[in-house]
Amino acid sequence: MVSIKEIDQKEFELCYELDSDTISLWTKKQWQSEFNKIGTKVVAILLNNTIIGIYVVQTIIDEAQINYFSIKQKFRRKGYGRRLMTYLIKECEKLNIKKLLLEVSETNLIAEIFYCKFDFLTVGRRRKYYKDGSDAVLKEKKFIK
Repeated sequence: MVSIKEIDQKEFELCYELDSDTISLWTKKQWQSEFNKIGTKVVAILLNNTIIGIYVVQTIIDEAQINYFSIKQKFRRKGYGRRLMTYLIKECEKLNIKKLLLEVSETNLIAEIFYCKFDFLTVGRRRKYYKDGSDAVLKEKKFIK
């Protein structure tokens, strides 16, 4: 059974483990601090009560920033990422968010294609942003009322 729910700081170790097995974005300390940021939600998609994907979104007034989005490798290309993103977009619509922002490495072509399917457009770049020297591609999805 698949479910999606907000998780709390007690789950930060599981978040760190998932991150370590996927994109290795944050340290344990960074994961702990994400749960304490104002306006931040950590949401997981679970399969049979096991976390298989996570997003972290921070909302400021009428904008939201996806700080993290990942699905465990063995569950990719099975529709779980699409389900999680669809859930996030519906939550943004409920909150009357005007735009949803994110950044993705220019080397992550699969993620770029994934975000394009949800009408995210490229709006900028951060040169040599990542540790490996790659650029961050800034993406934006506008919500039309």
